[in-house]
Amino acid sequence: MRFVKSSALVALSLGGLMLLGVCHAQKSDENLAVVNGVPIPKARAEFVARMQTASGQQKDTPEFRQQLREALITREIITQEAIKKGLDKTPEFETQMALARQQALVGAYMEDYLEHHEPTEADLRAEYDKVKAEQYDPNAKEYKVRHILVKTEKEAKEVLALLAKKGTKFEDVAKKRSTDTGSKNKGGDLDWTDGSNLVPPFAEAMKALDKGQRTKTPVKTPYGFHIIEVVDVRTPQFPAFEDVKEQVAKQLISKQRDEMIDALRAAAKIE
Repeated sequence: MRFVKSSALVALSLGGLMLLGVCHAQKSDENLAVVNGVPIPKARAEFVARMQTASGQQKDTPEFRQQLREALITREIITQEAIKKGLDKTPEFETQMALARQQALVGAYMEDYLEHHEPTEADLRAEYDKVKAEQYDPNAKEYKVRHILVKTEKEAKEVLALLAKKGTKFEDVAKKRSTDTGSKNKGGDLDWTDGSNLVPPFAEAMKALDKGQRTKTPVKTPYGFHIIEVVDVRTPQFPAFEDVKEQVAKQLISKQRDEMIDALRAAAKIE
């Protein structure tokens, strides 16, 4: 017994079945096969192949084409048997077909809309400038920060005393004493942050420091007591247009699509 891989079968959804006509014909160059007098057009196989290979996850190989042919033949055989039993006349089937037809038409409309409303370079630039004006603060600061976290204030003061000794490295103390498992092996390094991802007491203490400074007293948070050191300070740079152009395009297309749908709904008579 020969088994056909499921990858080729996945593409044969109800939406695809809407495209399948039923007519009797002999095997020809236009047909992939003829099953009990019913042709399977090559165009159908090409359509399914495009669906399967468009994402790049499935390669268009001779083996894949053979699997697809077998899957289409199997599907046609089962379809014919279902029709013989009158399953195409049931209310459930008719509902499924109506939904599949609707889904296919929605997809076709959206594809047509996007094809005729592709953003221009000027559109993308304008959207980029708008987002930059809304999100970029030239006065904002980012801090490259590290810390040592301990459970008690007493321990924190012991750590501060250790750091006060000449030749003691912050990184070494962090590796030995810090209870923050996420940063201790990196010498307490938390990398760059604007403080938005930190608890308020920590963020406030950090922002009060200049480059090269550390807190003189322990900073208490729900996690324990911290000794914080600011390694560097910088003004964040907004990404260059070319670096985010593709992302801007996706965002703009999504926004235009939503606006189009809102306009259609507003114009529709809904009771």
